[in-house]
Amino acid sequence: MDSVDKILAQWEKEKPDMDTLPMGIMGRLARLTKHLEQEITQCHKAYGLKPGEFDVLATLRRSGAPYRLTPSDLLAAMMLTSGAMTNRLDRLEAKKLIAREPSQKDRRSVEVCLTPKGISTLAQVLSSHVETQQRLLSKLARNDQQILSYLLKNWLQNFE
Repeated sequence: MDSVDKILAQWEKEKPDMDTLPMGIMGRLARLTKHLEQEITQCHKAYGLKPGEFDVLATLRRSGAPYRLTPSDLLAAMMLTSGAMTNRLDRLEAKKLIAREPSQKDRRSVEVCLTPKGISTLAQVLSSHVETQQRLLSKLARNDQQILSYLLKNWLQNFE
């Protein structure tokens, strides 16, 4: 039994006619998310980054060389408010992991780019990030991971 089973057992006793399957799924997802986020946060913290800062660096890196995007493109890729994005960019610039430079396409705007320090830092943290994800999922057999991925993808598509 897990902690959610205890809650469901209490509901079964109090309201035996209530369908608690959705409650169990949602409760387990919420609890798993909390545990997984704590582990990933610890991974990023070891490199002096917050998860949101890692997301900015990773978004720039996966955009391909020369690893630069406009703030608007970053906002669209990450679904943040402009205020939250500005704060993240300010912190990353202070750490010398990104730079804001005049746009190569439009001199009226700026682009955010990874610095050499940002590229090397991200290479280290990305390796650790992926290893942490693999470790966390290693508790499930590979086939179960594939089934879970398929189920979550199908469910997510209903919202997107």
